[in-house]
Amino acid sequence: MKSSKNIIIGSRGSDLALWQANFVKEKLTEIGLSVTIKIIKTKGDNIQHLSFDKIEGKGFFTKEIEEALLRKEIDIAVHSHKDLPTQSAENLFIAAVSYREDPSELLLINKNATDEKQKFLLKKNAVVGTSSARRKSQILALRPDVTLKDLRGNVPTRIQKLKDGNYDAIILAAAGVERLQIDTDDIYIEKLNPKEFIPAPAQGVLAIQVRSNDDFLIEKLAQINDKEVADIIAVERKVLNLFDGGCSLPLGMYCEMEENENEEYIFKAWLSKAEQWDKHPTYFYFESKHPETFAEKIVSKIQARKSASVFITRDERPNDFFKRTLISHDYKVVLKSLIETKRIPIKVLPKSDWIFFSSKNAVKHFFAQKPIVENVKYGVVGKSTSDELRKFGKKADFIGYSTDTRLTGKQFAAVVGSKTVVFPQPKGSLRTIQKQFTKPDQAVDVVD
Repeated sequence: MKSSKNIIIGSRGSDLALWQANFVKEKLTEIGLSVTIKIIKTKGDNIQHLSFDKIEGKGFFTKEIEEALLRKEIDIAVHSHKDLPTQSAENLFIAAVSYREDPSELLLINKNATDEKQKFLLKKNAVVGTSSARRKSQILALRPDVTLKDLRGNVPTRIQKLKDGNYDAIILAAAGVERLQIDTDDIYIEKLNPKEFIPAPAQGVLAIQVRSNDDFLIEKLAQINDKEVADIIAVERKVLNLFDGGCSLPLGMYCEMEENENEEYIFKAWLSKAEQWDKHPTYFYFESKHPETFAEKIVSKIQARKSASVFITRDERPNDFFKRTLISHDYKVVLKSLIETKRIPIKVLPKSDWIFFSSKNAVKHFFAQKPIVENVKYGVVGKSTSDELRKFGKKADFIGYSTDTRLTGKQFAAVVGSKTVVFPQPKGSLRTIQKQFTKPDQAVDVVD
């Protein structure tokens, strides 16, 4: 049964904002509401010459829309949830949230600015465009060689500025690019792992806001609310709130919920926080079975952390990310390898469809011998091994991220199917990956 009342959605006028408003309009039409869209300009739309860290405040992209909602010029406001202040405006209520689009960040790179030997495939000393304090802080932590340049405008405008050569690379939310289905065929795109390059709280989620006394719409919107997403982002936004943060705080927060073997739901959280954009961020990981107190526990543990000394059993590398991260946590750090590795010559390299590396040393020792390798795919354990492989001009076709080696082996075996895999490995390897193959003769060991 259709409602006789026409519901007005307030939205910004950008392509992405209108996509979001039309998405909500479609959902509301499906439950019997008559809906139109009204465009409202915000402070963020009107000021284009300054970076976010200079002018951003709470409600930078939302204030005018919320005011129109309170004046009853519109009935519903649709926002990117990450743009909303962590404290709801008085007399307003988030009645529903959408599904979560991919929360990852994208590094969009001009093809003439790529370098397979560098992290994220971005050339050294590249000019990177972003006006987000959080993105600035994290890209400098992971690639301290880059030069930052402010970037404003809607998503298509930013991408056009990249194509025009104003930047070597830019950073955007995957959600916006994917929702708009923008043609990026002439750009190289590196999707950044949200557990390494941590997104904004609630990134990829839409917030559907109404007046808190509008019982009719609150009841209707409950039908399209994604409860699981709401529970997850509530933790993310609560942490931001407890740090008294707005969009200008360099804080990244990403949560996942998964069921363990005891059928209990575990909340996992990755967090990065810097004092300001040009300071190295601190990184944290937490787990909890109690989402209702998880945010408070996270903030309490961060605020209570103490300095300590750390000894790392490997030699220091230039611009060592791990050392800089520990120092940002007030740790005293000493790096010195206690293990000596020696390369054993590979006499014969068997033919295979795949080559699998379980460590950075395996990659280095293998390619140092300049083997003739053609028409093979590569599998690796971990991002650091994948990065090492790139230094030799190769890209991993499979990356095992799990800390459970057996699980990685099972995942890799499923990808490989019946193909043959060569495993360059040290003497005395436990062969955990190889043991997950159903046909033992698929896995060929080469001691390197």
